[in-house]
Amino acid sequence: MSRDFHNPGRSVVMACEAMAATSHPLATEIAVATLRAGGTAADAAVAAVAALGVAEPHMTGIGGDCFCIVAKPGVPLWGYNGSGRSAAGAKPEVLIDTGVTAIGFDSVHSVTVPGAVEAWNAVLAAHGRFGLDRALAPAIRLAERGVPIAPRVAADWALLAPRLRADPGASRHYLVDGEAPRPGDIMRFPALAATLKTVAAEGPRAFYEGAAEDIVATLSPRGSWLSRADFAAHRGETATPLASNYRGLDIVELPPNGQGVTALVLLNILENFDLGSLAPLGPERLHLALEAARLAYGVRDATVADPAYLRVGMQALLDKTFSAGLAKRIDRDARIPAPQLPALAGNTIYVSVVDRDRTAVSIINSLYSQFGCGIATEKTGIMLHNRGACFVIEPSSPNAFGPAKRPLSTLIPAMAMRDGRCEMSFGVMGAAYQAMGHALLISNLVDFGMDLQEAIDAPRAFFDKDTTLVERGIPQTSVRGLEERGHRVETTAMPLGGGQAVAIDWRRGLLIGASDPRKDGCALGY
Repeated sequence: MSRDFHNPGRSVVMACEAMAATSHPLATEIAVATLRAGGTAADAAVAAVAALGVAEPHMTGIGGDCFCIVAKPGVPLWGYNGSGRSAAGAKPEVLIDTGVTAIGFDSVHSVTVPGAVEAWNAVLAAHGRFGLDRALAPAIRLAERGVPIAPRVAADWALLAPRLRADPGASRHYLVDGEAPRPGDIMRFPALAATLKTVAAEGPRAFYEGAAEDIVATLSPRGSWLSRADFAAHRGETATPLASNYRGLDIVELPPNGQGVTALVLLNILENFDLGSLAPLGPERLHLALEAARLAYGVRDATVADPAYLRVGMQALLDKTFSAGLAKRIDRDARIPAPQLPALAGNTIYVSVVDRDRTAVSIINSLYSQFGCGIATEKTGIMLHNRGACFVIEPSSPNAFGPAKRPLSTLIPAMAMRDGRCEMSFGVMGAAYQAMGHALLISNLVDFGMDLQEAIDAPRAFFDKDTTLVERGIPQTSVRGLEERGHRVETTAMPLGGGQAVAIDWRRGLLIGASDPRKDGCALGY
């Protein structure tokens, strides 16, 4: 397929030396500048991710988690799980005894130890030429001098102002006279800049031993069990990626506690259907994708947890026979009873970078919900994530809330490989939507021959509990077709997620980048 130049849209970006794609133009420019200065893809990716914590502070920051995959030619894939744990002294029985049935997005118990800073340092140590000090310099500059608020960022921020007003730290650092900034307003973050400077000078210990004191002091009076010892004990870990083949293309995801296996199970289910014979936005294709997703997410909720608590081997879930059995449960003409996805929440940022050596970095960093738990430290200006809201209270679940555990995480960077080489570094943002986003993106490319930008742009559908959500770009004939199959369809208030990708054309020596118009970002190369 090729783009219809009569219609509004954007072309893919092409370059030969290096390429970066992020959800904010300033972050993309920072990545490209880092590459031009001799940095690796890892240096550029970490610099961009750190800058996004200033340019998109509702989505990401040093108070969140980070996951990463790195592909180097001729070297095994490298993965990193930079997610944090709950308090070692957490008392799930206290929550159960008081009638708590779920950890709310604003609950103090949703805050786990943020893993981002340690992960950034690990990525740089393994694959970078520059240190953390140089990687953080652009973010510090933006925080000190100010960053103009981009249109999509401003639209999100305006919806979140009431939540921020409820917290002294959040109100102080993330509102202006009690109001959200408007498009084009210049926001400065002096406290965050000072914190980043200390981390740049002293390394991760400045966060896990220094800033941790302010975090614990902020959370403890509200009932959190997190201690300074929990922060001092934090370590991320390398992770061997999982892979499954979709019609000749090897799709690579990280293992749990991330939900990457969900995307692979979903693709394995879809492989049982001749999707290429269907209209890309037709009701038949959308129905199959939604039904397969409900089944795959049911598998996720029953199995994905902290790796130390897994009860099912991942290879058993990736067995094609297992997915074929799930596919047989799908009725092409009607919705089937299937596990319901918990309510949608959150968003994130994702960055893809490929350098001149063809090292590819796929990295994702998040606060989970927008502005995380809504609590920011007053002294250090750190907005804290709420990843612990992904725990469940049910003690029998492998993902049950408990001491020193990592919750199920929606964060999933990804790669597509062919013949042992990276063909694409990609990711799709949007909390729980991410696994569905990965599957639809790959299907758009493989089944329907879309180019990279078209595959990202294509209108999306997902579900929130028992409601099927569609973007406005889904044709009304398809909406009616879904309704005829038993779907209760609503148009989503905000678009579903975002996404970036950089593809490598090895034969022509070409890089191809794309960035989602649902956000403010872009892809750039040279």
